[in-house]
Order: sequence, then C-alpha cells, then structure tokens
Amino acid sequence: MTRLANLKRKWIQDPAFKAEYDALEDEFALIRALIDARARAGLTQAELAERMGTTQSAIARMEGGRVNPSIGMLRRYAEATGTRLRLRLDEA
Repeated sequence: MTRLANLKRKWIQDPAFKAEYDALEDEFALIRALIDARARAGLTQAELAERMGTTQSAIARMEGGRVNPSIGMLRRYAEATGTRLRLRLDEA
C-alpha cells in the first residue's frame, strides 16, 4: 500500500477530517467521471486537450480538482470523449 493510502487510512479515523473528506464526495465523483470518460475514449490528456481546443495542463487541472469547470467546459469535455453531459439535482 502506498504511503499516501496509509496516511489517508490514518487520517480518516479523525472525525473532523472525515467530515471534510465526505463533504467533497460530489467533487471526487465528478473527477472520477471525467477520468473514466477519457479512459473509455482511449485518449491521453494531450489528445483530449487538442480535441477541446485547450491545453493539456487545463485538462490536468480539471481532472485534478484544482478548478471548478463551467458547464460549457464540461459539455466540450463530454463531446470530445463521445459522452453526454447530464446534470441532476437530488433532494438532500
């Protein structure tokens, strides 16, 4: 197991850390969905960036959770990966 995984396993025991981590669940789900869509399309970040008319670093920032992409950017990402963007609001 990686050192990072070991740290996460240790930190998740702390209720305050776990609460903050759980609050990011939706962001983590979006990141997983983006990376999965790109992988299914068989594209590298650079190839996807070229299809979208952006840079590889912009894709890396989006997939790394360092930016909040606009709906327009998500649509372009979906189109470039041959997927469809669907947004949904659920009751809390």
